[in-house]
Amino acid sequence: MLPVELNAQQQGATLTLRLHAAADLFWFRGHFPTLPILPGVAQLDWALHYGLSRLAIGKHFSSIENIKFQQPVPPDAELELQLNWQEEKSLLMFSFSLIRGDSAEMASSGKIRLC
Repeated sequence: MLPVELNAQQQGATLTLRLHAAADLFWFRGHFPTLPILPGVAQLDWALHYGLSRLAIGKHFSSIENIKFQQPVPPDAELELQLNWQEEKSLLMFSFSLIRGDSAEMASSGKIRLC
C-alpha cells in the first residue's frame, strides 16, 4: 500500500522523498470509479509511515492538528513528500507536492501531533 520510493534525502529533522503513486495501488480502487484519485487517508498514512520510521522513531499518532487538501493526486503521479519533525512541539509537519516536469504544485499539507 506504499508508493514506490524513488529518492530520499534527510538533513537533520527534515526528510524529503520523491515517490511514485502507481496506478495499481490499493488506494485507487473504487476511489472513484470514473476518476480515480489518491484518498486523503492514504496521504496521511504515508506521512505517518515515513515520519515515524525515519524521523520520530518510537513516537505514536496522537491527533491531526490541521490538514489541507489543495488538489487531487491522480494515478501514476510523481510526488515530493517533505516531512519536518519538530520534537519540542511533538509535531510532524508534512506537505505533498505534485511533480509535473520542472514544476511542483502543492497537493496537501498538514500537522500531526505525536506522543
